[in-house]
Amino acid sequence: MVHTTGGAHSGKTPLLDQVKTPADLRKLEESQLRQFADELRSETVAAVSETGGHLGAGLGVVELTVAIHYTFNTPDEKLVWDVGHQCYPHKILTGRRDRIRTLRQSDGLSGFTSRAESAYDPFGAAHSSTSISAGLGFAVANQLGATDGNVICVIGDGAMSAGMAYEAMNNAGARNSRLIVILNDNDMSIAPPVGAMSAYLSKLISSKPYRSVRHIGKELTEHFPKPLKTAARRAEEYARTFVTGGTLFEELGFYYVGPIDGHNLDHLLPILRNLRDAPADGPVLVHAVTQKGKGYEPAELAADKYHGVARFDVVTGKQAKATPKAPQYTGVFAKALVKEAEADDKVVAVTAAMPSGTGLNLFADRFPERFFDVGIAEQHAVTFCAGLACEGYKPFAAIYSTFLQRAYDQVVHDVAIQKLPVRFAIDRAGLVGADGVTHQGSYDIAYLGCLPGFVLMAAADEAELMHMVATQVAIDDRPSAVRYPRGEGSGATLPERGQPLEIGKGRILREGTKVAILSYGTRLAEALKAAEELSGKGLSTTVADARFAKPLDEDLVRRLAMDHEVLITVEEGAVGGFATQVMHNLAEQRLLETGLKFRPMCLPDVFIDHGKPDEQYAWAGLTAPDIVATALQALGYNEAQARPARA
Repeated sequence: MVHTTGGAHSGKTPLLDQVKTPADLRKLEESQLRQFADELRSETVAAVSETGGHLGAGLGVVELTVAIHYTFNTPDEKLVWDVGHQCYPHKILTGRRDRIRTLRQSDGLSGFTSRAESAYDPFGAAHSSTSISAGLGFAVANQLGATDGNVICVIGDGAMSAGMAYEAMNNAGARNSRLIVILNDNDMSIAPPVGAMSAYLSKLISSKPYRSVRHIGKELTEHFPKPLKTAARRAEEYARTFVTGGTLFEELGFYYVGPIDGHNLDHLLPILRNLRDAPADGPVLVHAVTQKGKGYEPAELAADKYHGVARFDVVTGKQAKATPKAPQYTGVFAKALVKEAEADDKVVAVTAAMPSGTGLNLFADRFPERFFDVGIAEQHAVTFCAGLACEGYKPFAAIYSTFLQRAYDQVVHDVAIQKLPVRFAIDRAGLVGADGVTHQGSYDIAYLGCLPGFVLMAAADEAELMHMVATQVAIDDRPSAVRYPRGEGSGATLPERGQPLEIGKGRILREGTKVAILSYGTRLAEALKAAEELSGKGLSTTVADARFAKPLDEDLVRRLAMDHEVLITVEEGAVGGFATQVMHNLAEQRLLETGLKFRPMCLPDVFIDHGKPDEQYAWAGLTAPDIVATALQALGYNEAQARPARA
């Protein structure tokens, strides 16, 4: 168990201090690896206690990480991690220990694998179930280039639930490509109890002699009459299934080894060596059973195994979570949906393996029979909702903006074309902070805004979110979406229950005559700050909350354009989003020909990396000083007068 902080080169990690890269690791004696793994686990806990991040998953793969890098010649042989949230021990071991305490911070290490960061990260990932597809790409590239070298993919049992993983396995099995997939089963969802007998059998069936004998046996049975050949094949399958449970993977064309104890180096090392040295005769799946949070007692005892943590005290495990000043948007959404479900028994909730992340665990507690977690299967989630909508139910698909991207065809084909009233609750809209570039909710305004018939809303505060949830319940003839950010709200007074809004109508919060700021989403607070500053400079400023990107409030847009010299739109989305809808409407109404100075403010056309949300919005140029500077520049103020002050 880990109880104390290790700290880089503190003297408490003598073996780890000798290892900068896997080449150094391979100089150690095999007998030293148990101590090395313990030191690596200690350093992982110590680092994450200072930075926060994903902890439990990494602790569960410490031994796997050590065994893979010790056995295979990384980075020449490729190690592809699925999702990548378990890669902190891997990062420490691959030349990044001196930067590990910059995890998820501005200009620091990513919390996931990143090709830009290291040659030991051959494939970047932060979304689930991509590793086998990418690994097969590497393996086929090896074949085409006639090069040697193994490709090893590590995928969790949760990620294995997604269809993409099975698509990849089916393709790999059909091609008979050389690929080693390690199923990191940390939920005991597939494996029977792991003991010495199954470990012995796994070593045996991964060995070259067994594989050779088995191959000879297969060749011989080809000459049997068909009934005998079928009987022989089934006999071996039944025998191996009895001790391993691997028939499913064998049917997909994989040679199955396991289950084995993923924390026992005496089991892992000989099996991985056997596979490393075996002839290249098709894909192999190694089933390793592990424990999430392994070796750190507070994580082992926690219900979520410390999946994601804030900074914490290593000795007690107590996390340093700030006391929120206002309710979290996610929680407000969940409570609003529960209120609607209490009044309407047709309201149902669907999520794709994120019940806590989307707040729907609260809904599940209240209405378990109307809550559906479909696993890591966003495509299925959306079409499942479409089927429910066909039968008159009111499904809410609560999916992060960045994860909804994975179901875009289903949104278009199964929902939008059929005008089905599926309600999308798009959490993590805008910039998300430490999770970084792979999790930014930057694109949903654009990718949904181009679809005919969608109702698109963005909540400016938590009270508006409640009203928009009520609005979605009332929309029964077309799909709708409401987007809202990660984190806490503004402290707005919350109603007992939301009230449906008039579709396609915005609101004016502040009246002026010179500058108009039209906000879509939670940048409204920054717009109001900017208006105050502009008014202090003698520039009378109107602030409006669009509420809807589709259908757009055309009367409001016309009024703002006709009555002001400058019109600025502000949104937490990429190019092609809300501003595009407004600009298109201005052109249609011929309002761009009147001398209006129109300025769109959106996320810049770059991928924004990890950092604190406030830092990210400053980089993006979407703060109150940026809005002020945009207005002044539009009015002809010089650069020095207009430039926002930066701390």
